[in-house]
Amino acid sequence: MGDVACFLASLFLSLLIRYGGNPPELSFLLLLTTWSVIFSASILSFFVAGLYEKHTLIFEHGLPALLLKAQIGNAIIIVIFFYFAPIFGASPKTTLFIYLVTSSVLVFFWRLYGLKFFRNHNRSKAVLFGDGEEAEELFKEINGNARYPFIFVSKTSPINLVNGKILSNIINDEDFSPVSVIIADLNHPDVKKSIWQIQSLFFSSVLVLSFESVYEEVFDRVPLSTLNRNGFFNNFSLSPMPIYGAFKRFLDIVVSFFFGILSLSLYPFVWFLIKLNDGGPIFFFQERVGQNNVPIKIVKFRSMNTEGSSVTKIGSFLRRSRIDELPQLFNVLSGHISLIGPRPELKGLAESYQKNIPLYNLRHVIKPGLSGWAQIYHQNHPHHGPDIHETKVKLSYDLFYLKHRSILLDLKIALRTIQILLSRSGV
Repeated sequence: MGDVACFLASLFLSLLIRYGGNPPELSFLLLLTTWSVIFSASILSFFVAGLYEKHTLIFEHGLPALLLKAQIGNAIIIVIFFYFAPIFGASPKTTLFIYLVTSSVLVFFWRLYGLKFFRNHNRSKAVLFGDGEEAEELFKEINGNARYPFIFVSKTSPINLVNGKILSNIINDEDFSPVSVIIADLNHPDVKKSIWQIQSLFFSSVLVLSFESVYEEVFDRVPLSTLNRNGFFNNFSLSPMPIYGAFKRFLDIVVSFFFGILSLSLYPFVWFLIKLNDGGPIFFFQERVGQNNVPIKIVKFRSMNTEGSSVTKIGSFLRRSRIDELPQLFNVLSGHISLIGPRPELKGLAESYQKNIPLYNLRHVIKPGLSGWAQIYHQNHPHHGPDIHETKVKLSYDLFYLKHRSILLDLKIALRTIQILLSRSGV
């Protein structure tokens, strides 16, 4: 809403500056129609650039670069609309330039200073009943950022919930009062022993939240500690989703066919470069694990030498530009993989992980994809070799996607993937 207000103010200022306070007679309907499309496209550009990510609102040092990327996207969109779409019938070059400058300035100051006035400075007091690294991670994240609606005044072991006096003392202690939120690991064995005490809190003014739910909301992944418990399945469904599945397959076919055909124009150039480099085959086929553990063959442009021991100069370019991935569009078209889903793992590594990581096999319940939740948020991907710890973290993202998968989540992943590709970041 703040961004849209900045866009409207920028349009007003642009017309004021351009025409010296005497703008020409303009059809209100035409103006509203034209610029509402521009504003909507700007919001989409901001989303793709990452300006609506949670941590963008916290860490301000990256704001100028993100805003610059978004405004470059806006400029391209505006040029397309006004210069190639005759329905608008005008090409106000000067006004557009002024608008881009004024909107950049207003949005920058709004994001840097304006948002601070809308943050909740009177945060509710909360107590965290949890232990381990993840509880400490959540404690530091919540208390270190004012964007959250509550702040922890205490972190204690879940075993203290067994003792009713300790729970009562924490809630009624003057230093902690009034505690209005309790976050507890409800699947912890010690917490289950005292679940009746927690249930009594539902009839008081104290809000009880699940540690797992809050952790997922904050970090966009499933906490690893839940992977070793039967309680993991309490809020987890593997039931078929026929409507979602059919619509997703329809999008896979349409998008992969369209971009697959467009990409064919690059094939002769890639063939020439690979042949010029070492004269070897153009394609590389690799066996990976698909849905329901069925082996599938993934096809890419070959980026390594014929012995498979090192990446070639041409291959390095193909990888950096992601051109080596283009043939996989035909894997999507054939139904072996989807556009969105957990990335298919090498067969040998998958077999090793299944033996060493609880619930690893769950990621194979759904069809793998070209891009996924873990690809856009997991920072330390394991590369072509076993890495149990990082693969556990990656699995926590994959299981988050499996738990919350939907068309809207797929759209978010697709847009973030575009942003990563354009910035040549990510893995």
